[in-house]
Amino acid sequence: MKSIYALQLSLLAAISWSACNNSTTTEQAGTSKDTSKIPAFDVSSIDSTVKPCDDFDQFVNGNWKKNNPVPSTESRWGAFNVLDKQNKEIRLKGIILDLASKTNLKKGTEEQQISDFYRSFYDTVTIEKLGITPLQPYLDKINAIKTVEDWVKVSGELQNLGISTVAGFYIGADSRNSKMNAVYENQGGLSLGEKSYYERTDSATKTVRDEFVKHVDKQFSQAGFKDANPGQTILDFETKLAKLQLTNVQLRDPVATYNKVAFAELKKLAPEFNWDGYAEVQQVKTDTIILENKAYVTNSAKLVKATPLETLKTYARWQTLSHFAGLLPKAIDNENFHFFATVMRGTKAQKPRLERSIRATDATMGYPLGKLFVKQYFPESSKQKVSEMIENVRAVYGERIDSLKWMSPATKEMAHKKLKSFTYKIGYPDKWKDYSSIDVKPGTLIENVISATNYKHKEEIDKIGKPVDKSDWEMTPQTVNAYYNPLNNEVVFPAGILQPPFFNANADDAINYGGIIAVIGHEFTHGFDDQGSQFDAEGNLSNWWTPADRKNFMALANRYIHFFNGIEVLPGFHINGALTIGENIADLGGLTLAYHALEKSLKGKPAPAKIDGFTWQQRFFLGWAQVWHGNSTEAALRNQVQTDPHSPASSRIDGPLAHLKEFNDAWGCTGGKMTLADTARVVIW
Repeated sequence: MKSIYALQLSLLAAISWSACNNSTTTEQAGTSKDTSKIPAFDVSSIDSTVKPCDDFDQFVNGNWKKNNPVPSTESRWGAFNVLDKQNKEIRLKGIILDLASKTNLKKGTEEQQISDFYRSFYDTVTIEKLGITPLQPYLDKINAIKTVEDWVKVSGELQNLGISTVAGFYIGADSRNSKMNAVYENQGGLSLGEKSYYERTDSATKTVRDEFVKHVDKQFSQAGFKDANPGQTILDFETKLAKLQLTNVQLRDPVATYNKVAFAELKKLAPEFNWDGYAEVQQVKTDTIILENKAYVTNSAKLVKATPLETLKTYARWQTLSHFAGLLPKAIDNENFHFFATVMRGTKAQKPRLERSIRATDATMGYPLGKLFVKQYFPESSKQKVSEMIENVRAVYGERIDSLKWMSPATKEMAHKKLKSFTYKIGYPDKWKDYSSIDVKPGTLIENVISATNYKHKEEIDKIGKPVDKSDWEMTPQTVNAYYNPLNNEVVFPAGILQPPFFNANADDAINYGGIIAVIGHEFTHGFDDQGSQFDAEGNLSNWWTPADRKNFMALANRYIHFFNGIEVLPGFHINGALTIGENIADLGGLTLAYHALEKSLKGKPAPAKIDGFTWQQRFFLGWAQVWHGNSTEAALRNQVQTDPHSPASSRIDGPLAHLKEFNDAWGCTGGKMTLADTARVVIW
């Protein structure tokens, strides 16, 4: 249960628990990198056979990409992955292994919880011995289902454990009253993640569906389940469910997806669904609820009623098994990896158990680990430096608003009000939560995960109807990411990303402005993208635009959507400009703000000398390109353009740069795909 907006608007796509357990390669534990040895920009990455105005990504990163293919344990590999590997597989690994070497740690302490959770994941002997018996209490409840009403209640109990079903509750700030928490209901239950996987007719997507059927059949056989034709049964049911759901583009509309009703009205919209029982088992008590899509509520309930009970029970078994598959014996775990990592994303090999144990411990005990992480690896001086950077970006954004020709004075006044009210968090939380009630023991992996999940569930339930705690974080300190939360009107930068290549204390200003300053500008711009611009200075879903200004803004956004729609990343697979527009606007805005902030900082000073033969203007763009350098498997690219609100890395580099006259001037472009006519460029902020 979590508000969706903060994670939707992050710098990177959200990574699932199972995915992060299959995302890195092996490295021995050791100390942190000495940042003084990390060059501001490594010129050996450059492919000088390519002209910067033809393909800037290939020019800047061509040799890097040639020398850094996607490792067998990855589906993507780039700057984010490399830094994440440093944080998790070296720094956190050292912390965790040190704790695991100690004995007699006091029960309930964070050190004991971290140590014993790590041990429970690494203990494959016990995992093999137990088989699927840790799931038996939940399987028994599914087997005992006699009616659809029973199925609804059991589905509610399973959702407490994070197991997906056709409908879901989550708790978050009320979009129209952002100071108070409310209960939301949204769509869910698709194993393939997004409805296009059930609808596309191309051969690659058909193959995914065929492999999915085989995967479910094999997993049921491995678990000893006796359901007949489970794979086709699940695919058929989820295909019907997918037809009822909104697309990921439609889900971007915060107005259309805000439908606040009395709980009694929810029951009238879908009388076939036992909402009272569903809410009761989740301890959800509320007089009102915010629906994502009224039609889905009605139609999904009718689908459930029309579906044979045995199919619903098969579906519940599948969702339960799939949710915990990565924590079960090797055969089940490997098959889960084969489909969701290899088939879906092109990851060839699962990483060693040690690295998976570190990642799993971080995924479950992230904040207690984060407390230890920042003590060792995040100096207070970095916090102060980033704070200064944020204020510089704020000042430049205000100047950019004043210079806009397409926005009226009335809307500019409101934009300034919103900009002034932006708050920010840097590094780590000011207060740490008490996790002592989470019961973690050696040899009980699934029970440990469930205990942590129950803690989080109670934490969310306790928020219902209460004021929003704006000190909450959506990401752990060690996360290599950042986000903007429109409901708090805040930008957040965890300690994990405040390291090279994003922020290098020993780099020249141009490289850092193209890196961390552009990232800061990216998050600021989310407050004014197609979604964030619909929230006011208080974080409420409220229109603060004149009709003419809104029309002007959307005209520019639609031109940018059209531009990205034209980018084909693989045969038959184009970037979805409407899905990625928020992130694309944020990239364009972030670069614009960072460049002009750098330019402003140099006024009245002698022009910086060239470094490695590049001017400061050129090095700014080198800084941006090295942040986004990366390789990807074809399967991961196909998955990304169907499900991810972020464009692929190469398009995040080249796409916005083609629209910046400053880039054209810096590199003297007179032709090539990076050169657009002034009338073709999109300038928003």
